[in-house]
Amino acid sequence: MSLVPWAYDLAQGLLADSLPKRWAHSLQVFEQAKSLRPILGDDYDLLTAAAIAHDVGYANAAKDTGQHMIDGGRYLQSVGADPRLCALVALHTSSPWEAAELGLSGALKEFVPVPQPLVDAITYCDLSSSPDGQPVDPSDRLEEVLDRYGSEHVVFRAVSAARPELLSMVHRVRSRAEAASAASSS
Repeated sequence: MSLVPWAYDLAQGLLADSLPKRWAHSLQVFEQAKSLRPILGDDYDLLTAAAIAHDVGYANAAKDTGQHMIDGGRYLQSVGADPRLCALVALHTSSPWEAAELGLSGALKEFVPVPQPLVDAITYCDLSSSPDGQPVDPSDRLEEVLDRYGSEHVVFRAVSAARPELLSMVHRVRSRAEAASAASSS
């Protein structure tokens, strides 16, 4: 079985029934990833697989540290997933900042390095998808996260610190997509 159907089936099995809102969000992240096909080249399957599986760390079967990105990456390692897929799941969005807040930065070293454009892309897809599975502006999504968690929560602190870089990631992906669109139009 190829990477995308495998990741889709795995994520659906872990999230669809027990965490239906998380599954709806993951489906939208997957759709956002598919829209980036023109800029992904050979990494299209990897990114779309990471998009659908990016939140498997919320599933009971994957919980370990309480940091869903690391937990998701570790769970994927435990079931024999491509190491780059594990790394993208572990590193998506505000993971490095949240890991630092939780004293888990060393855990991120368990994962193979992946190119920054792929981390940018998975982050863009996540931030362009609302919690209930609708497209959303990344700035609005970050505001929603901050409002949901409140100033005393580790996620609030991590996202607050990460926000400028997260918006830079979004900008880089949009710039690449615009350039690809312009090149294909000419």
